[in-house]
Amino acid sequence: MSSALVPFFATFALILAVELPDKTLVATLVLTTRYRARAVLAGVSAAFAVQTTIAVAFGSVLTLLPDRLVSVVVGLMFAAGAIMLLREGFTKGENDEHDAARSGAAPVPFRRAAMTSFAVLFAAEWGDASQLATAGLAARYSQPFAVGLGAFLGLVCVAALAVFLGRKIRGRLRPRLIQRVAGFVFAGFSLFAFATALLG
Repeated sequence: MSSALVPFFATFALILAVELPDKTLVATLVLTTRYRARAVLAGVSAAFAVQTTIAVAFGSVLTLLPDRLVSVVVGLMFAAGAIMLLREGFTKGENDEHDAARSGAAPVPFRRAAMTSFAVLFAAEWGDASQLATAGLAARYSQPFAVGLGAFLGLVCVAALAVFLGRKIRGRLRPRLIQRVAGFVFAGFSLFAFATALLG
């Protein structure tokens, strides 16, 4: 059990740090201003479950490859994530979606709101830094369940913060700074993976 705790907490902490300043929080926040909170949380959680499963499955397939090749692929995935995070962290301006937070929640049926939330977050997370990280960590640790659970809970926690705290969360954090730090962490993981491939 203890061997699974390390990948679980490592994944949870990394996903939480990556997604707090990312579009996941913003998109969920905007959806919450338009639809009921429970419907939004249900929809985005379902999207996260599907995306995490896909990422873990991809990472698990990587474990069938030679160790050196796995390290190279993992390094490339983390490098791609670092580039995305740093580019957004240094060039990101004020998001127009924040203006949508001024509108009230619309009386939309639960199912429709949940399906809309699912579609928005499923599209937003496809190929995102968190999905790349989940696949990379699944390949690195060979603990697909622990990594998948950690990633899923990290994403749900970010969504819950956006749903239940609303715009207050944006005022207390410096999203771009967190995004930059996460980008450098990804770059560090990438260098470590490449070093493992060269020295291994």
